[in-house]
Amino acid sequence: MIDLHTHSTASDGTDSPARLVEVAALAGVTTLAITDHDTTSGWPEAAESAGRHQIGLVRGAEISALASTPGWGTGVHLLAYLHDPTHPDLLTETDRTRDDRTSRARRMVDLLGEDYPITWEDLLAQTKSGTTIGRPHIADALVAAGVVPSRDEAFATMLRPGTRYYVGHYAPDAVVAVRAIRAAGGVPVFAHPGADARGRVVPDSTIEELAAAGLAGLEVDHRDHTPDRRRRLRDIAESLDLLVTGSSDFHGQGKKNRLGENTTEPDVLEAIAAQGALEVLR
Repeated sequence: MIDLHTHSTASDGTDSPARLVEVAALAGVTTLAITDHDTTSGWPEAAESAGRHQIGLVRGAEISALASTPGWGTGVHLLAYLHDPTHPDLLTETDRTRDDRTSRARRMVDLLGEDYPITWEDLLAQTKSGTTIGRPHIADALVAAGVVPSRDEAFATMLRPGTRYYVGHYAPDAVVAVRAIRAAGGVPVFAHPGADARGRVVPDSTIEELAAAGLAGLEVDHRDHTPDRRRRLRDIAESLDLLVTGSSDFHGQGKKNRLGENTTEPDVLEAIAAQGALEVLR
């Protein structure tokens, strides 16, 4: 059972990296990828836990990016696997994105604080030192304050794009991000590319552009993809000779995603391992 998309408290998950690996092993996962948003800070702890629990570990990150054409743009996420975490091309972009995520969260909390009992200190209470701060932490603060009952409710109402509380953040162009991941020896896979319930999705032409820049695969099997969307993405992957992955996008408590609910085939993992700069820890 290979699950290539999960999050820990290094970004917006609720389990520590060590606990994430432990929970995955208990769920029957045999190889896990830790892919926190724009950070690799959870890698050492996860690696130590993987050794103790005898589970394979793919070290990765979920990179924020922007796919755009004149007059149009949408945020996209790229899963970077087995890259050099110190490579300057990618590190420059993730550092800038992480810093701007923090500034954006402050602005959103200030706006929310005009109408609801929430402060920056309330948000910080939902994070740990070094956490990549994002909207899920604002959602957790709103839940703790009794404003909404769950993360999902917060995202469906006040935290979604288009509300007066929503603020965007910096992210590199998606083609630039794909090239930076490749420059760092990583393997870029487009995360949940057909999740239209989250907002606009990119057209086929954008996937073609990313493939030309070095995209390795599409995350096809994901709970946010309908059966029709999965079929479309498989057809695109086949036409562009891209790998097909499946993952849980597990965040721990507060989201319905469950470890191993979608998985990746062993031969696809081996293809990813063959392209990466780092080894899969086994």
